[in-house]
Amino acid sequence: MNSVRRGVLAFLGGLILGKPSLGRASGNPPAFAASRSSYTPRHVLCFLGKENGLAALRQNARAAIDLFADDFTTDEEFSQDKPDDRMERSFNVCWDRVDPNAFQETDEDAVAAHGSVLYILGPSMTAETAVTTSAKALMLVQYMLDHGAIAAKGESAGVAHGVRRWKELFEQARSAVASHDLLTLARICRLALARRPIGDDAEGMASVGFHLVGLPDVLVTFARKDAQRPSTNAEQLKIAALIDDIADEMTREGVETALAGRHAALADDTRYGEDEYKFNPFGVARIQEKQL
Repeated sequence: MNSVRRGVLAFLGGLILGKPSLGRASGNPPAFAASRSSYTPRHVLCFLGKENGLAALRQNARAAIDLFADDFTTDEEFSQDKPDDRMERSFNVCWDRVDPNAFQETDEDAVAAHGSVLYILGPSMTAETAVTTSAKALMLVQYMLDHGAIAAKGESAGVAHGVRRWKELFEQARSAVASHDLLTLARICRLALARRPIGDDAEGMASVGFHLVGLPDVLVTFARKDAQRPSTNAEQLKIAALIDDIADEMTREGVETALAGRHAALADDTRYGEDEYKFNPFGVARIQEKQL
């Protein structure tokens, strides 16, 4: 048995064993939100390959699916064995800009030089299955980057990381699984596969993709001393940290308890249509900050 297969089986074994033993390992299991819609979220993963690289990408994806992700499928309609002119702009919009080392110039160069595109589709998820399925999605990303893919992006939230950051997130997830700590695993999957903050000063700034770990998204609106001065990068990072804190509280304490403590209101997600991958069936928690 090769080292890749051993690592895969250890990771999956930890996911399975982590469920019943979580109470002993981490105090309480992650809390999940009640759905406000019949829509069930799913992952759409985008992988870029080299010139004439689609056949190899597809072969490696099917090997990964056979090995540990049999509820995922390769897309035959939109994958292509040629460059996609939209990818440079798409990745530029989607790069995670919260983590300072989320991507490097080499990652941008790889996107610009790509010659093939493969999409992988995940299964429909409930709140209860979202973290485990997202952990498998993160493992799929790492497997593909180890087997021919040169860049990866999560389409269901519109987020991209560089190769080094994807690997770092996967290693953190593997450590969480090894210690049966699904609270930490939920956080890592959220950092990997969701995006924040997006929006503007007038309407507020929000997360996208928290439905991928069974949570509502978080929208922060705020008052400004000077309405004519746009928010700075430092202020936006402060908002991202607040969003992460609230998400941690929802995961740890339960959505209702966490939002009551924040005097926050939960509403339907009106940002996207119910047929869009970014739509959050668990709603959007609206937080009003008195001052940024």
